[in-house]
Amino acid sequence: MSRIGKRAIPIPDKVTVTIEGQSVAVKGPKGELSRVLPSGVSVEQEEKTLRVNRVNDSRPARERHGLCRTLVYNMVEGVSQGYTRRLEIQGVGYRAQVQGQKLVLSMGYSHPVEMDPPDGIQFAVENNTNVIVTGIDKELVGNTAARIRAVRPPEPYKGKGIRYAGEQVRRKAGKTGKK
Repeated sequence: MSRIGKRAIPIPDKVTVTIEGQSVAVKGPKGELSRVLPSGVSVEQEEKTLRVNRVNDSRPARERHGLCRTLVYNMVEGVSQGYTRRLEIQGVGYRAQVQGQKLVLSMGYSHPVEMDPPDGIQFAVENNTNVIVTGIDKELVGNTAARIRAVRPPEPYKGKGIRYAGEQVRRKAGKTGKK
């Protein structure tokens, strides 16, 4: 039995869950999310909790049990509290700014890099060097933050680039000069 899959999902106040076959829709104060779960698992609602159960003990059902529980939990958490991912920019002349909805990054290229947010994602910038990605879909927030980081990943010699807040970048010793 999956340790994660057998845990119940508490449903906060102001959050409603609708289950129609394999489709699960969650509506809360921050928005609405829906997802079609794969076969092999079922979702049951018991008053203020949700349970994800396996239909049978086949290998695909066992593999999907914990995954589906986590996906449903992330939907409930997202519509009630939302998700945030913070990125830090390090390097001389590297900066970010928000123009309307777009995020504009000046990362040492010959041109500024402009990124449009996907639906449901908002960008914010603090002090020109801290980018905040917020939204209700955990997967979309993480993918958007990864796309921003990929514009200029941190390099190992000076540590310049875009990194997640709190990320440790392994540093290398540079070349030693002639003596």
